[in-house]
Amino acid sequence: MNIKYWVAFSSIETLDSNFVQRLYNYFGDIEAAFNASSKSLEQIEGLSAKKAKEFLSIRDKINLDKCYEEVERRNIKVLTFDDKRYPYMLSQISNPPMVLYYKGDLFECNLERTVAFVGSRRASLNGRDSVKRIIEDFKNTDICIVSGLAEGIDAVSHRSAIENGLKTIGVIASGFDFSYPASNRDLYEKLEHGCGAVVTEYYPTFEPIKFRFPQRNRIVTGLSYGTVVGEAAIKSGALISANLTLEQGRELMCIPGSINNKNTEGIYKLLKNGATMITTGEDILNSLNWEIKRDCEVTKNISAQYLPICDIINIEPKSFDELQAETGMDTDELLTALTMMEVEGLIKQTEGDRYKRA
Repeated sequence: MNIKYWVAFSSIETLDSNFVQRLYNYFGDIEAAFNASSKSLEQIEGLSAKKAKEFLSIRDKINLDKCYEEVERRNIKVLTFDDKRYPYMLSQISNPPMVLYYKGDLFECNLERTVAFVGSRRASLNGRDSVKRIIEDFKNTDICIVSGLAEGIDAVSHRSAIENGLKTIGVIASGFDFSYPASNRDLYEKLEHGCGAVVTEYYPTFEPIKFRFPQRNRIVTGLSYGTVVGEAAIKSGALISANLTLEQGRELMCIPGSINNKNTEGIYKLLKNGATMITTGEDILNSLNWEIKRDCEVTKNISAQYLPICDIINIEPKSFDELQAETGMDTDELLTALTMMEVEGLIKQTEGDRYKRA
């Protein structure tokens, strides 16, 4: 089983994807790469002699079967670089992960409609609300939201995707033996059980060490056709993701925010340097030149008399009087419609007795 050799390579903490990729490209076969002699490794142009020596010293101590059984025992699925199902967009970056470990339904996600959302772990309320609002615009579509399962913008992005019936992929910076941060454990569960997938390049026992987070970011952006930056300070992981997006030749988009917020200083730097400003989901679609089909199931269930109300409050919440003025419906007719729409979960009331889409 070739998969055992891929897993064995990934279990060596001192190796990175570039090292394994060089060997695989040179030998054209992962088993041959794993069993390479010292002399043959010396022939590979650009291969680190130090890493080659480390690999050889560790390789003979690895029990291939046991290494793979540890993955199976944890019910973790494995996707290798030579698998035809390997995500195309990720395969195109300069240093793709040679192995992807995942839980959930990765191939239920539309990997041809992926958008990454990244941003500050300490996001402002405005930043969180902006991300929610934009993702709501994708409700009932097959767009897949990709993020890093961190606190702040990442968590809001995943949760908003789930709330709007979208699939979402969380890329983590450790093996599956760790859930970091612990506050997002419920998100891990949701993604693993029907809402998308949790993905990592790291063997199950690898800890969430600091240097692994920037490495994780290249997978978040690499899986995606474009990246949306929600909030970012001048020195932040989100700016690393922004630079990776540009290096990978993908579309970089930014949500504007308050100029008094430290977490938007990075946003305006990116905008000044040519990133696309977005304020709606439609802006993202235009930026990526996407036309999408919405799941009409909800629309089918909306009575024709409700549609004018939905169109009006889709922009902003409206009071009863405003709705009556704009729809021309009489009092009893409008009251009945609003009551039925609330019962069916289509709308809800906000402060000040205003109505908005649920």
